[in-house]
Amino acid sequence: MVFVLDRKGRPLMPCTEKRARKLLEQGRAVVVRLEPFVIRLKDRMAEEAFLQPLRLKIDPGYEVTGISAVRVAEEKEVVVFFAEVHHRTDIPEKLLSRRQVRRDRRSRNTRYRVPRFSNRRRPEGWLPPSAEARVNQVLSVVGKLLRWLPVTEIVVESARFDTQKLQNPEISGIEYQQGELQGYEVRKYLLEKFGRRCAYCGKEGVPLEVDHVVPKSRGGTDRVSNLALACRECNQAKGNKLLQEWLEELKKSGRAIDRKRAENIPRVLAQLKKSLKAAACMNVTRYVLVEKLKVLGLPVFTATAARTKYNRARFGLPKTHYFDACCVGEVPGRLEVTAEYVQVFRAVGRGTRQMANPDRHGFPRGHRSGRKLYFGFMTGDLVMAEVPAGKYAGRYIGYVAVRQSGYFDLKDLSGRRVCQGVSWRCFRLVQRFDGWRYEKFKIAALSSPGLKAGASSAA
Repeated sequence: MVFVLDRKGRPLMPCTEKRARKLLEQGRAVVVRLEPFVIRLKDRMAEEAFLQPLRLKIDPGYEVTGISAVRVAEEKEVVVFFAEVHHRTDIPEKLLSRRQVRRDRRSRNTRYRVPRFSNRRRPEGWLPPSAEARVNQVLSVVGKLLRWLPVTEIVVESARFDTQKLQNPEISGIEYQQGELQGYEVRKYLLEKFGRRCAYCGKEGVPLEVDHVVPKSRGGTDRVSNLALACRECNQAKGNKLLQEWLEELKKSGRAIDRKRAENIPRVLAQLKKSLKAAACMNVTRYVLVEKLKVLGLPVFTATAARTKYNRARFGLPKTHYFDACCVGEVPGRLEVTAEYVQVFRAVGRGTRQMANPDRHGFPRGHRSGRKLYFGFMTGDLVMAEVPAGKYAGRYIGYVAVRQSGYFDLKDLSGRRVCQGVSWRCFRLVQRFDGWRYEKFKIAALSSPGLKAGASSAA
């Protein structure tokens, strides 16, 4: 799929690669950018074009956020675009390192001064930097897509883990608790916590049941902290025993599956006390994301993860971030997938603000230069290299790492270094670095025989 703009740079309906190639060959279009590929028509205005309603669906995640653009038609939705936003996960470690250096420096020079970290008041609506970065990264990608696609509305998954409903189901009414989606919220929480496998034997791909770690006959409750996932065989073998009692029996058994269960029971006990920081982070950021999306001026609708899972099971789709995105919210009628690949937006940041290069002991060994541009290139630029001779002779395309000497390194689109110490004269700028790395991959094979790429599935 290729993004298309009109003469004034306003978004039109996307076209196929073949159609874009013909427009470029006929001189009717020019290339705006290569990654992702965007063209601008020289003889078409948005008022003259036929624009169909496009719905942008977002499935926020802790490490990866899924995005899909669907064309709303009669009794069906057609998926025309898939995307994944890969968030930065190194922000807490970098903040910790910076904080340690700053506090060490202050303790050496101003040890009698009032501590800086304990006399600050957080403003209303404050988010941890790592959580705020996830929100900003999603907003950045959504802003790009709104410039390239004629989106009419946004649907975002919100309130993935409703802790009030988990502990007090009566607050939401009997219709929701006993409706078609009954049990999806608790099961979704447990699937995330135990990695979609049996907590005792580790089996995957089998039907899983909710097991009470402390049986209700022994005083256990229905609180989530007392629940685990187990296959039918393990659930029946455990019965109404406590884990400690069952562990003593398993140690005396010589069966291989019992030895496996004995190995996993301590992990289950540790897992029950482990907090889901990813779920907590998403619970905080989802509401902030919805409010900031409303500022963009488009109608914003929210949906639950229970509805997403229900739609995915209804259409027989694999469990992926981008397929989850197209299942967000109401999907009336059929679902048709025409997209063939997934566009990846990988957040890599814009470099470092560190003013000194420390050695392995933390002492500065030289100050960094504020200059980023060398011979017209900066680190992260997408370039094309034509090396005429030598060890690296050939033609390459990838991301450049600049040096003051003028001899650069080059990494391909997968991050593997292919050239080292090549003169800047061999490079040609393709696209300026903007803090993102762009990749593509084919969509996963569709498991449902009734839902294939370009085909429809009945409701």
